[in-house]
Amino acid sequence: MGVSHDDEPGLFSAVPELELVRALLADLHDDLRGKVSRFNQLTELSQALGADGTLLPGGETAYAAWLEARTSFIHGNYIATVMLCQSLAEHMLAGQLVAFGRQGLPERVSFHETLSRCVAQGYVGETDAADLRRLMSLRNPLSHYRDINDSSNLSRRALNSREPVQEHLMRDASFAISMAVRLLALPSFRLG
Repeated sequence: MGVSHDDEPGLFSAVPELELVRALLADLHDDLRGKVSRFNQLTELSQALGADGTLLPGGETAYAAWLEARTSFIHGNYIATVMLCQSLAEHMLAGQLVAFGRQGLPERVSFHETLSRCVAQGYVGETDAADLRRLMSLRNPLSHYRDINDSSNLSRRALNSREPVQEHLMRDASFAISMAVRLLALPSFRLG
């Protein structure tokens, strides 16, 4: 006897373990080639970190953002990748200023202010600062509503370029994860 739509489990219903395993295996299998490709891309990018690793100022939040950004990128969670890479950058740079800066930071400091101070202290160069601003400009319209007529609105970008939204998201995430690795590999953070 089949299951009718009335008998289907709801969103918060208990899922039998076997069904959960099936769902997890299906999720793992979906886009397996893409996941392997993104894993290889991340591995190649991470070679810039060097054998001795990198300093990760910014505490547990920066560390968790880095771990989750890598996993999100590999699994194709592109919006999460962009947001987590921005979070990593904000926490790393502010942490660097607190740990080694000559002056304290306000209790709630903007990323713009943090970045300006890091450039002034020589932790980040102008080219990297420009790319970090670009990362911020990619994250902001994902975090904050933008009208369809706003040029940073994801749907508007897709319409203007005549490319699928997923292509934009993939490129944005690829840029974000590469920017995160570049940040981690800067002389200010690289060990050895």
